[in-house]
Amino acid sequence: MSFGTKLLAASAMVLALSAPLSAADLSAETVVATVNGTNITLGHMAALRAGLPEGYLVLPDEILFDGILQQLIQQTALAQIAETRLTQRDHDMLEVQRLNYLASTMLDEAVSSAVSDEALTAAYEAQYVSAGPVREYNAAHILVATEDEAKAIRAELDAGGDFAAIARLKSTDGAAADGGALGWFTLDVMVEPFADAVAQMEAGQIGGPVQTEYGWHLIKVSETRLANAPTLASVRAELVNKLQNDAVQNRLDQAVAEAEIVESVEGIDKAILKDPALRGE
Repeated sequence: MSFGTKLLAASAMVLALSAPLSAADLSAETVVATVNGTNITLGHMAALRAGLPEGYLVLPDEILFDGILQQLIQQTALAQIAETRLTQRDHDMLEVQRLNYLASTMLDEAVSSAVSDEALTAAYEAQYVSAGPVREYNAAHILVATEDEAKAIRAELDAGGDFAAIARLKSTDGAAADGGALGWFTLDVMVEPFADAVAQMEAGQIGGPVQTEYGWHLIKVSETRLANAPTLASVRAELVNKLQNDAVQNRLDQAVAEAEIVESVEGIDKAILKDPALRGE
């Protein structure tokens, strides 16, 4: 083989080696760098990319690839140093993060399988269709801090005082500017003591004082009506949220019920978690 032939063959080999690999040649286990013998793989890079903010994902592929690789190289080099000086606090933090990640994957799985057309239809029919028409109330309230204030206002109202005018003057919440008007609502959106009082009132009636976690209320119901069920489209987001929340709670309950759990906290002062010594400080 002549020198020129050898050179052409060598050039072809270099071109072949530098040619881009096809997707079929690559996998999550493909090693793209090593740091003191520790492999960095395409899988590591893909995992880091998946956690990046959206703003980074608009970068050109070449820039993003190189940036992710350099970040992983830097992190690996630093982590290798850190691993030689791990404290108990470090081990505890790493274990908590591991548990959080693994638990999150289980809950994500539950959430992803919770919503389907069939599940949405069933939830809609159970919550809205089967329940029949729902009564709505158009009411106003006056909210004050103490029972004595509420009783004094009730006396004014019983003496013929104008509910809206008194609300504008004396009520302490955001509805005061509108004369205490709360608009139309269903009882399920109100706290129980308030909702229970409204449920027992007739249109035009004034009730209270009623105490809730927000203070003391005087209530005036202006109108009531039976509302038809909303359309599935209008409550879809609400139902999706409920299905997902229920799926999370059910998965948590199932996991705990199937686990053998032994708590050993008797005699432990629960303020101990504030002790800096537990954090290695």
